[in-house]
Amino acid sequence: MQRRHWLAIASATLAAAAAPALAQGYPNKVVKLVVPFAPGGTTDIVARVISEPLGKALGQSVIVENKAGGGGVIGATQTARATPDGYELGVATVSTTAANPAINPKIPYNPVTDFTPIVNIAATPNVIAVHPSFPAKDYKGFVAELKKNPGKYSYSSSGTGGIGHLQMELYKSLSGTFVTHIPYRGAGPALNDTVAGQVPMIFDNLPSALPFIKENRLVPIVVAAPQRLKELPNVPTFKEVGLEPVNRMAYYGIYGPKGLPKEVVDKIHDGVVKALQDPAVRRRIEDTGSLVVANKPDEFAAQIKAEYDVYKKVVDSARLKLD
Repeated sequence: MQRRHWLAIASATLAAAAAPALAQGYPNKVVKLVVPFAPGGTTDIVARVISEPLGKALGQSVIVENKAGGGGVIGATQTARATPDGYELGVATVSTTAANPAINPKIPYNPVTDFTPIVNIAATPNVIAVHPSFPAKDYKGFVAELKKNPGKYSYSSSGTGGIGHLQMELYKSLSGTFVTHIPYRGAGPALNDTVAGQVPMIFDNLPSALPFIKENRLVPIVVAAPQRLKELPNVPTFKEVGLEPVNRMAYYGIYGPKGLPKEVVDKIHDGVVKALQDPAVRRRIEDTGSLVVANKPDEFAAQIKAEYDVYKKVVDSARLKLD
């Protein structure tokens, strides 16, 4: 027994000593960044903007892998279960770390304890946009049309339990309207069907919807943002229309599984910060309507917990349930 006890201590000591050594050589192979949604949405856009300059900063390629399904749960679960060595990271979103866990009791991970937050890359506004064939083109007409025809219309989102779903359900409960939810496997497919007119409206993150808005293929109705956006100066915020609880922005950050060595976390964090110091990279993010954040790991961890707490209260007070 004594010998086994000392062997256990020796093994633990060797493992603890080896971790910093492994971290010092990090990375010595390709790093994978898992996007928990299909290509074409905001999460995918932000990941692909940051992956190349982050790879240059780290000295190894960073490849993006899309793992869609379950409103982001499948991809997030893969990140939570990854080996904590820094070679498989994930893009953290409000959908995967706050909205979905708040409404879905079957989520197989704890958003607060099962990840290692590293950095929030950007905060992005959200928007309700309609197909040009929709009878209303401004907020007043939009809400009047919905109230006049409860149940007639449907909306698309990036998936059940995602931020688009939960914020729209909150909007419905506060505005006294009813619209049917049509979930997709990411914002890309949801946008495609909305732009094609198969679904009359979408609740989406602005970066993925903005190109279609600029091309007049979608009409913006109301945005979740601190103030009116320079890209959409005539579109009111949810706060302006008296619905401040809906006026919440999304975030897009990088996290890994719990237990990532601090040295690895620091290298990834510093690599992202360095990438975001490049004016061209910042411009690509800001041109989508997003705001560059680049906060510290503990700040991002606190942000994730705070956002989860907010959406849990929203779900509980409004008694929201999955369809």
